[in-house]
Amino acid sequence: MKYIDEYRDEKIAQSILKEINAISKKKVNLMEVCGTHTVVIFRNGIKKILPKNINLISGPGCPVCVTPISYIDEIIALSKKDNFIITTFGDMIKVPGSTSSLEREKANGADIRIVYSTLDALNIARNNPLKKVVFMGIGFETTSPTIASAILKAKEEKINNFSVLSVAKIMPPAMKSLLDVEEVNIDGFICPGHVSAIIGSDPYNFIASQYKVSCVICGFEPLDILQSIYMLIKQIEEGKAKVEIQYKRVVKPEGNKIALDKIKEVFKVIDSDWRGIGNIFLSGLEIKDKYRQFNARKFEVETEETKEPRGCRCGEVLRGVIIPPECSLFRKVCTPENPLGACMVSTEGTCAAYYKYN
Repeated sequence: MKYIDEYRDEKIAQSILKEINAISKKKVNLMEVCGTHTVVIFRNGIKKILPKNINLISGPGCPVCVTPISYIDEIIALSKKDNFIITTFGDMIKVPGSTSSLEREKANGADIRIVYSTLDALNIARNNPLKKVVFMGIGFETTSPTIASAILKAKEEKINNFSVLSVAKIMPPAMKSLLDVEEVNIDGFICPGHVSAIIGSDPYNFIASQYKVSCVICGFEPLDILQSIYMLIKQIEEGKAKVEIQYKRVVKPEGNKIALDKIKEVFKVIDSDWRGIGNIFLSGLEIKDKYRQFNARKFEVETEETKEPRGCRCGEVLRGVIIPPECSLFRKVCTPENPLGACMVSTEGTCAAYYKYN
C-alpha cells in the first residue's frame, strides 16, 4: 500500500471486519497504549463496528497525561525565576498544576514559548545567551532521541545556557505495571507504532513469554488498527501469545540503532512517577552526570505542595479502570476549554477523544 487512500479503503475494511467476525468467539479486552491510536480509533468509529465481544480499552498512551502534577509544579516554579525562558511543546501549556499552569504563568508575564522541536529550544538559547533556557522534555522513546541530540549539539557548540527538565518515560515497564496490578484483565496489547519505531519489537517479548498476553505493533491508519485487531484475535483464539509487527513498513525487531545509541549516550534509566499509576521501576530517563550542565534540576526551586483536582479520575482513565463518562466531572465541569485533568488537555488524551468523537 503506497497511498493514504489505500489505508482507508472501505472494501478492505469490510473484508477485515468479516474475517474478525468469522474467527472471534471469546470475550476479549484489547488495550492500546498510544494516544494517536486512541484518536484514530475514536475518530473512525472503530469501536462501534467491532463485534460486541471485543472491548477496546485506552491505556496510558498520552505522554502529557502521564506527567505527574509535581513535574508541572516544578517547571512552573522555574518559569517564575528571573532571566529564565521556558520552552515546551504546545500540549503542555494548558495542563493544570496544583494551583496554576504554564498558560496562566505566561499570561502573568513569564517568558514561556511553544516550540515544535528541541532544536527550536536550542536555537532560542543560542539567540539569548544572557538567558537560561529550559526545555520541558516530555515524551516516550519517540521524542527522547531528539532531546538527546539537542543536548549533544549544545555540548558541541558550548551552548551552556540550555538545559532540559527530563520527564521522559519508557513504555514497556508501564505495560508490565498494568499487568502486575491486574485491575483490568488485558488479553492483548495494541503496541505503539512510534515508540516501536525506535525500540523495535524485542522489548515486548517478556509480555508474551511471561504474561501470555498477545502483542501486535500497529500503524496509525484505520486499516492498520483493524488488521492489528484481527492479528490479536487470531492469536487469542488459537491460544497463542507472541509479538507480531503489523507496522512492518516502519518497525524492525531491533529498532533504530542510531536513535537508541543517542538515548544510551545521554540518559540513564531510573524509577519514575506516572500520573495515576505511581512509581514504576526503571520507567524513566534522567540525564547522565557527564551532561549535568544541561540538566535543569541543577537549579534549586521551591515547589508548592502537590494538589490533585478534586473529583478528577484521570488516573483511573489512564489505567483503563473506567471510561471518561464515568467521571462525574466529564463534560459537566471538565471540558477542553476548561480542563481539570491532563486527559482532557492533550489531543491524545482519552477524555479529549471521548469528548470530541464519542
